Amino acid sequence: MSETRGPRRIGRSIGAVVARALAGIVLSIGTDMVLRAVGIFTPLGQPMADSLLLLATAYRTVCGVLGSYITARLAPDRPMAHALVLGVMGLVVSILGAVVTWNKGPEFGPYWYPLALIAPQSLAPGPAANCVRYNCGRHYS
Repeated sequence: MSETRGPRRIGRSIGAVVARALAGIVLSIGTDMVLRAVGIFTPLGQPMADSLLLLATAYRTVCGVLGSYITARLAPDRPMAHALVLGVMGLVVSILGAVVTWNKGPEFGPYWYPLALIAPQSLAPGPAANCVRYNCGRHYS
């Protein structure tokens, strides 16, 4: 039984992936901006304490899971496959980020920071897609 995917279904798949990317970017950068505006984070270009970088890692992980949940919800079918594609994309982008910022100075944080961002980006999609697959959070009367 071979079924071809129509252009509408492929468009919805691409839209689901783009929605996750935009949600992750907007949420992460927005949180950065708010934390800088209220004085919790240092201004751009200045080193931050390890505790603040740990905070950034934590909320970026949450943003990744939330974005993956959005993708799995918007996916026309196979939410886990969409989430795994996002996991691979997140892994590649995180590794590139670590390579590009390595040895660039203290304003990019200690060596552990870019490495700490790699695993959450690649692992976050799984729980989100499982939640969609098994109807987490839905209450039936």
